[in-house]
Amino acid sequence: MNHVPDLLRIATAGSVDDGKSTLVGRLLYDTKSVLADQIDAVTKASVDRGLDTPDLSLLVDGLRAEREQGITIDVAYRYFATPARSFVLADTPGHVQYTRNTVSGASTAQLVILLVDARNGVVAQTRRHAAVMALLGVPQLVLAVNKIDLVGEGESSGADAATVFAEISEEFRDLTRSLGWSDEQVIAIPVSALHGDNIATRSDNTPYYDGPTLIEHLETVPNLTDRSEVGLRFPVQYVIRPRTSDFPDYRGYAGQIAAGRVAVGDEVVILPSGVRTTISQIDTADGQLATAHTGRSVTLLLADDIDVSRGDVIASAADAPEPVQQFSATVCWLAEKPLRPGARLLLKHGAKTTQAIVGGLEVLFDEQNITQVDAPDTLELNQIGRISIQTAEPIPADDYQVDRESGSFLLIDPQGGNTLGAGLVGDALAALHLNELV
Repeated sequence: MNHVPDLLRIATAGSVDDGKSTLVGRLLYDTKSVLADQIDAVTKASVDRGLDTPDLSLLVDGLRAEREQGITIDVAYRYFATPARSFVLADTPGHVQYTRNTVSGASTAQLVILLVDARNGVVAQTRRHAAVMALLGVPQLVLAVNKIDLVGEGESSGADAATVFAEISEEFRDLTRSLGWSDEQVIAIPVSALHGDNIATRSDNTPYYDGPTLIEHLETVPNLTDRSEVGLRFPVQYVIRPRTSDFPDYRGYAGQIAAGRVAVGDEVVILPSGVRTTISQIDTADGQLATAHTGRSVTLLLADDIDVSRGDVIASAADAPEPVQQFSATVCWLAEKPLRPGARLLLKHGAKTTQAIVGGLEVLFDEQNITQVDAPDTLELNQIGRISIQTAEPIPADDYQVDRESGSFLLIDPQGGNTLGAGLVGDALAALHLNELV
């Protein structure tokens, strides 16, 4: 039996100083996912800084530059577990200039925890992150209204925490509804990452809230790993031909199943050539399988001796995508140098890299007003827009709304090799309930 473990991929996002690193540290601490010597080191460092309680953000801000600046500047993946479920968490930066890192961290997330400071509420960066999550197709959101314990102190003296939480929650609901989420996909939780309120245990300090704690919610939300109903999508990463006396005729195609499932005897098509064959064998490091599912790394053997190369896609014959060379795509631009029409770049889709030309910039997405603006001259750093692309070789890609894995790609600088943009095949903006073009 091919057992798929109950693993939930989550990510954090939010503005600077909203407490993301402290929240992640708290999750690790409360689930006993850190060693005693790490806790001792954090406690000592916190005392040296004159703090009364351990600064749990020190558990996750591992880079020296992060520790010195007190900010998160890179995506860090953390692993923790409860008796009910295992988790992989991408801790992403809050600074606007690191939006590209947020895109990377959230691209595979099944749930995103979006933090806001209870004293500031929904800000421009909150709206930007929510828009990015909507475009990426993240199916579930948690709004963690952090530092709820500080409401009523200092400048906010006299404020009522229950009222503040209700107002922030309603404003965020309006935002997420406008971006296409249903109310069932979004939950707001008042928390204090510093003190642990409503993280692992319910807090007596929030009598106005009767919902689950953050960990309770993470343990019980639906695992939507298999939400895609497309057939097999298998980018070939490596062709295995041992040419030894023990395996004189062995020819296998290694990679990871990006979507769907595969079974011995299935009819498949090789893309972009269009040649059809059947699966004769599924090999793994642990032996042969009869079937394999999304996320499994396998080596596929085919019934016929046909030409298959790295970068080709083995797809289900029943619903294989049509390879394209000219298409529209929604792109988040991640480089300092703006994108202009006519730019010659490299496009990486799955295991295949090909030359590409940007034909034109069609619309710009205004994430603050949830609308789109016609025909920008350039696409600037962190801006999102729809562009047209022509590739030198056919790309066997699905529309992103059909499948996230096979519908995504990267734009790369042909000189330096740096990633310049993250793209979604098709008009991902159409999936959002945008206002009319202005």
